[in-house]
Amino acid sequence: MKLTFARLGNLHIAGKAIFEALEVDVVLPPPPTKRTMSLGSLHSPEFACLPLKVNIGNYLEAMEKGANTIVMVGGIGPCRVGLYGEVQRQILEGLGHDIKMVVVEPPQGRLSGVLRQLRELTGAQTITQYIKAANIGWRKLTAIDALEKLALKVRPFEESRGDVSSALNTALMLLDDADNPKDVACALEKGKTIIEVCHKKDDSDRPQIGIVGEVFMVLEPFVNCEIEKCLGEMGVVVHRSIYLSDWIMEHVVKDAFRVLRKSKTPYELAKPYLCHFVGGHGVETIASTVDYARQGLDGVIQIAPFTCMPEIIAQDLLPTVSRDLGIPVMTLVLDEHSSGTGVLTRLEAFVDLVQMSRSSRR
Repeated sequence: MKLTFARLGNLHIAGKAIFEALEVDVVLPPPPTKRTMSLGSLHSPEFACLPLKVNIGNYLEAMEKGANTIVMVGGIGPCRVGLYGEVQRQILEGLGHDIKMVVVEPPQGRLSGVLRQLRELTGAQTITQYIKAANIGWRKLTAIDALEKLALKVRPFEESRGDVSSALNTALMLLDDADNPKDVACALEKGKTIIEVCHKKDDSDRPQIGIVGEVFMVLEPFVNCEIEKCLGEMGVVVHRSIYLSDWIMEHVVKDAFRVLRKSKTPYELAKPYLCHFVGGHGVETIASTVDYARQGLDGVIQIAPFTCMPEIIAQDLLPTVSRDLGIPVMTLVLDEHSSGTGVLTRLEAFVDLVQMSRSSRR
């Protein structure tokens, strides 16, 4: 068996570590490119959202490298991700590929189903092996988030454009090479040092913008046209609403153990604009925007795939949130036809708007 999974930011570093610790042969798809997008769009329904199309492209490129088994997460509620496992399987089989698709559904308090699916992928393993694999994966996941948070903080103050992005890539390579908890901790400290060196002495006040929206669009730089990098190089301090470890903790760990109920905070923050679950990250988009306004950030950008129902609901409510709380908000709805140049132009205009809003408030 040669296992693969779709790219999502830097999740592949932790995912590969987990499965390799369980002695599974992992075949990673290459980083997404225009070819990935073209392959996925060619073979996907036109109305499907961008994440599905990029995933299909990922799988096809991984199969070119020998992958024959795909693992992906499922979903519940109005968001269509719960259907995409079966849709993707039918697309790939329709193209003549003999592929095994394993969809890991949300635990919903029942770990037995997840463990059964893991055994299907990994064969007979001891509890100790599973714990060891989960430990190395979790440590890498939290280290990835720590490095990315530091990069967002330092990038607006970098000496030369691209320094922080290059340093972050080097730090992530060190983390990827670490094969035990001690090496992970060492790689994290080295990575932080590499990134911090890029910080020039500059205490000037920079505009601060929050990024909210659908998880795939927020976390995968290819599909969001590297919005964090673009904003940082414009001198903007970026605050991201979703991180991999937070998402795993909320939607996997807490969901697996019902004694740890999901936090009510997003629903409390989202009221009175949105007070019930609409699927995906619709509630979180509103809640994070409210939270950023209360923190005093200068603006918020929502990123959503075209036709995404939860984000469409949030998009309709954001102008009211913006007016009530006095924070500029822009929505970027992206699909396979979106261009980096067009997104960059809109970002530049929004940053100018934020700067004027800052001056007006002062």
